[in-house]
Amino acid sequence: MTTIDDLTTHPWFFCGIGGSGMLPLALILRGVGATVAGSDRSHDQGRSADKFAWLESLGFALHPQDGRGITSPTQTLVASAAVEDTVPEVVRATALGCSRMTRAELLATLFNAAPTGIAVAGTSGKSTVTGMLGWILTATERDPTIMNGAVMKNFVRPDAPFASARVGNGGTFVSEVDESDGSIALYRPAVAVLNNVSLDHKTIEELRVLFGDFLAASRACAVNADDAEAAALAHRGSSTLMFGLQSPDAAITVDSTTVVARDDGISATVLDRRDGSRHALSLGQPGRHNLANALAAIAGAFLAGVAVADAVAALATFTGLARRFDVIGTTASGITVIDDFGHNPEKIAATLATLSARAGRVIAFFQPHGFGPLRKMGAELAEVLAHSLGPDDVTILCDPVYFGGTVDRSVGSAEVVAMIGRAGGHAEHIPSREACGDRIVSLARPGDRIVIMGARDDTLTAFARSILDRVN
Repeated sequence: MTTIDDLTTHPWFFCGIGGSGMLPLALILRGVGATVAGSDRSHDQGRSADKFAWLESLGFALHPQDGRGITSPTQTLVASAAVEDTVPEVVRATALGCSRMTRAELLATLFNAAPTGIAVAGTSGKSTVTGMLGWILTATERDPTIMNGAVMKNFVRPDAPFASARVGNGGTFVSEVDESDGSIALYRPAVAVLNNVSLDHKTIEELRVLFGDFLAASRACAVNADDAEAAALAHRGSSTLMFGLQSPDAAITVDSTTVVARDDGISATVLDRRDGSRHALSLGQPGRHNLANALAAIAGAFLAGVAVADAVAALATFTGLARRFDVIGTTASGITVIDDFGHNPEKIAATLATLSARAGRVIAFFQPHGFGPLRKMGAELAEVLAHSLGPDDVTILCDPVYFGGTVDRSVGSAEVVAMIGRAGGHAEHIPSREACGDRIVSLARPGDRIVIMGARDDTLTAFARSILDRVN
């Protein structure tokens, strides 16, 4: 079995080092003593300059994405499985005979080398539950290593503005794990958390196999009793603890009469049906989906040895994740701009449900994170966008994000907007994001909530801030 020490004996090179999945891995590898360099197309294009300047300040050597950073056969190239063989780093690494790992293979190697691995899976909510679990374990002095796909606000400091990872010495490794490429099969968790099972990158039939095998590979698992697909797989795990807001099968739940939704959070009394104990929970993140995420984290933490009362207490100081219903600001006239990672039907539905529970018109902007995902989930996405908003609300889609390479573009935003119309909703397709910004600003009026949604593009946050500046 590979150990952490084995990973520090040679240099590493990350192709796409600034990506949400790559950056925390690079931080963790460097944190355990490895030499790490990398390249990124966004760096070459001048995008997210502050992030790359920070990486260089930490000692990461950054190179143009033209292959010149690959200099020795002793380097291991880390690249997404989707990276094409024609990318210069891949060409150069192949010529030199460098070993190569995918992001998922490296993460699984690090994860499985830890004495206690806690893996968070599911179509939606992974990053939030991972952040909550990581904070619970940190607050209760377990000193975990945390791998997240989002910046965890509790760990942000002036010298760590992009804290999507934490390196600890407590022997516990908490990570979200991805089903989209099948790599979830690589993990051997001490504790598995399954949040939900719904359409995203794969068919439901494929997901049932992947998530079922994931539970079977764990020593203990926490499963969402409210999600029918997840609950149906609970029998695949051993030592299973069920959680949920509504199901009578949930051992970790809430007293529904105590739920109080606020603009800036939600509170409830957590009920442990195993012993009847009750614990007052207050979250600084709004929405019932975040209450459900908290139950997942509490159940996972309990299986890792943290008492329910201690987990609930820790969540009172959880400050959330960047780009997860992240309020950028509110103008004097009451226009609020929100930055959100919503990119699949379930995530977007949760975000829009939280917004629709409050008074005020919603202007929902969505930048699809690729043409491939739209082919798989365009119809379901259209149903969500057609039915989650009211007649006065506005939905605007720009073209999918595209950073180069070959891709089937047969289904794009125009097709999704047409589907929304056929489903009875109203949406606009404006190809350019800049033109979308102009349209949003022209539409905005006092009391509106403007939500900027999309994934795999750090510049969406800057776009959200620019909207706030323009409507202020």
